[in-house]
Amino acid sequence: MLKVLYGLKNFEGKSKFKTWLYSITYNECITQYRKERRKRRLLDALSLDPLEEASEDKAPKVEEKAGLDRWLVHVNPIDREILVLRFVAELEFQEIADIMHMGLSATKMRYKRALDKLRENFSDQTET
Repeated sequence: MLKVLYGLKNFEGKSKFKTWLYSITYNECITQYRKERRKRRLLDALSLDPLEEASEDKAPKVEEKAGLDRWLVHVNPIDREILVLRFVAELEFQEIADIMHMGLSATKMRYKRALDKLRENFSDQTET
């Protein structure tokens, strides 16, 4: 919330306020995720329990996951974010392009290719 308040003076109105706010939130979430991931890797590396390190039961397998996550795991992380912003957040392509710091045509192309890849994976799964 403080980042929004401090950054408000820098808001130029070139995009919708919602897009600007979402961009700040998105970037902060990514930053926090990366910090947590580094912290987790550090704790795993410092773990002194060899049985815990050898156990693979903690990590969920892709086949066991249900729902959309099972399919999105096969998509590039950037393309996955574009799909989530489009379908879950219901943002327009221009808003997604602004948030992802990409051009509009690049955003649309990545979206199309990600959908094609999902369709290809889905058709492969249903045929077997």
